[in-house]
Amino acid sequence: MSTSVWQDYFELTKPKVVLLLMVTAVAGMFLATNPAGMVPLHVLVWGSLGLAMAMGASAVINHVVDQQIDAVMARTHDRPIATGKIKPVNAIIFAVVLTVTSLVLLDQTINRLTAVLTFFGVIGYAGIYTLYLKRATPQNIVIGGLAGAIPPLLGWTAVTGTLDPGAFALVLIIFIWTPPHFWALAIHRRAEYAEAEIPMLPVTHGEEFTKTNILYYTILLFISALIPFVIRMSGLIYLISAMTLSAIFLFYALKLKYFSDPSTPMKTFGYSITYLFLLFIALLVDHYFPLFIS
Repeated sequence: MSTSVWQDYFELTKPKVVLLLMVTAVAGMFLATNPAGMVPLHVLVWGSLGLAMAMGASAVINHVVDQQIDAVMARTHDRPIATGKIKPVNAIIFAVVLTVTSLVLLDQTINRLTAVLTFFGVIGYAGIYTLYLKRATPQNIVIGGLAGAIPPLLGWTAVTGTLDPGAFALVLIIFIWTPPHFWALAIHRRAEYAEAEIPMLPVTHGEEFTKTNILYYTILLFISALIPFVIRMSGLIYLISAMTLSAIFLFYALKLKYFSDPSTPMKTFGYSITYLFLLFIALLVDHYFPLFIS
């Protein structure tokens, strides 16, 4: 099915990925307020727009750099640049416009700290991870995951203009979540990554080693997800939700490790997305629970 030009450019921004990241960024905004407070409207609108544009720009660069890889992988072979619908130079121009607009918008309407951190986030993902780490080491996801973990920090600083412990607790959760999330997909796509000569962990160290690491990281994630409760950033609603969601994730990791089922890697990958979404929703519900019962 043919698509319009704007749809092709929109696809370059990886809207589904950006949507999940924006959930964590907006959650960071609301969690930075007092339990009875609300995010200022201009921060919610302009901050969300600026952050989404920066995330989209990073995704566009990822498309440009990975065009040859995308062409040989079943999951990505029909992407706009891989199919020739959009020329790489046009995509780069698009990414530059998104980035500059984002940074100016955040600097002028939110605060300079958020703009600077966003800039480093773009450099971290589009530059350090996509251009170098992805092809340099099987620990690419672990090291590069920090760039993808900062959206809640950006949402937090957009409201407060400061770097606070609660924001870093949210960053840590996503940082620990990233490896088991992506390695589950990498197991499923192992042959394609091998053909594309990308040193993903299942390619370089084998599936069993990767499954063991997924299990270890999931246990670490279980512990990390409790930090907001431990530091009194959240209450019992979040604690119960986090323990339940993490227990289910751990079940998938154990099943992946100890039971041979070809469908488990993608089920684990799918649940990991649900996990992160619901975990941050639980944080928000817990944060505003006093309002719901007042």
